[in-house]
Amino acid sequence: MSLADKVLAANNDLPIRTREPVHSGKVRSVYWLTPEDSARLIKERHYPVAADAPLAIMVISDRISAFDCIWRGEGGLNGVPGKGAALNAISHHWFSLFRQHGLADSHILDVPHPLVWIVQKARPIKIEAICRQYITGSMWRAYSKGEREFCGITLPDGLEKDQRLPELLITPSTKGILKGIPGVPEADDVNISRADIEANYQAFNFSRPEDINHYETLLKEGFNAISQELTKLDQIFVDTKFEFGYVTDAQGQEKLIYLDEVGTPDSSRIWDGPAHRQGKIIEQSKEAFRQLLLNHFPDPDILLNKDRMPEREALARDNLLPRDALLAVSETYVGMAEKILGTKLVLPENPKDEIIQRLRDDYGLVD
Repeated sequence: MSLADKVLAANNDLPIRTREPVHSGKVRSVYWLTPEDSARLIKERHYPVAADAPLAIMVISDRISAFDCIWRGEGGLNGVPGKGAALNAISHHWFSLFRQHGLADSHILDVPHPLVWIVQKARPIKIEAICRQYITGSMWRAYSKGEREFCGITLPDGLEKDQRLPELLITPSTKGILKGIPGVPEADDVNISRADIEANYQAFNFSRPEDINHYETLLKEGFNAISQELTKLDQIFVDTKFEFGYVTDAQGQEKLIYLDEVGTPDSSRIWDGPAHRQGKIIEQSKEAFRQLLLNHFPDPDILLNKDRMPEREALARDNLLPRDALLAVSETYVGMAEKILGTKLVLPENPKDEIIQRLRDDYGLVD
């Protein structure tokens, strides 16, 4: 079997029993189970959720997204080998650590296969919360042009690129297009302040004003828990994205939980510690792939300028990247997973067939 055959590129065509349209994102696809299958699995497997909680199968692909586009490689390599398994394993590891620290649960109830989660339906908070410990990336680009206020926080003059910030910053942005919020543009991924959230907490899907404090606590403590563990591995946790939502537990109580993924090379910047001490930045995350794209194409403004999205989509559609570029990403992702887990990552040989067999034989979800 070729390497390309071991990559799961299409993940929205599995014969999982569902009556709903498959929701397919940039990387993950979600199959909502029937009420009957959800209730059966909750009972059979003793999931700690309400008896009538809606469940879904979430399948992660090996596709790679950057600058809001999906990129492909030469030789039929339509994804990054091992990427999906690495992201799922890292996220599950950190979610388990959060529970051990008494922080909050996640949406994951079960892991039938390295590329599959069984999840509980949540009501998402409409915020992407970025925690930043260093000034780099988009924040540095804005700061270097004279901007000093970020999400209601004023930074001092005199900061240098890639410098550690005086304190951990929370710089939230909107998730999706939110309408009718004073002072918040009706566009996806626009920066907001804590004052915006407090004044319009219901529009962001918070149940109670006091949950804003709880969400910030989970952000900071989650970031610090991951940072401490990465420090033991001589890696630097630079910044990361968190998402949250509400679920109802088996006792009928509403609670705030972590969603999506956490602390992965896809959702975070991680720097190599030894290189950093020598004044060099070695990215252990997708940032290295973003930089490769910026250097690979003659007009990087296409990738950075949202007004040129049609050109960017054409760039991704019409250009196959060198095979070595995707294999370098694979090495980074799998390497970080093995470093964090402390064990070798077992990669699927024939991912689609393996997933179908497991969900049919052990979960009764494939006809």
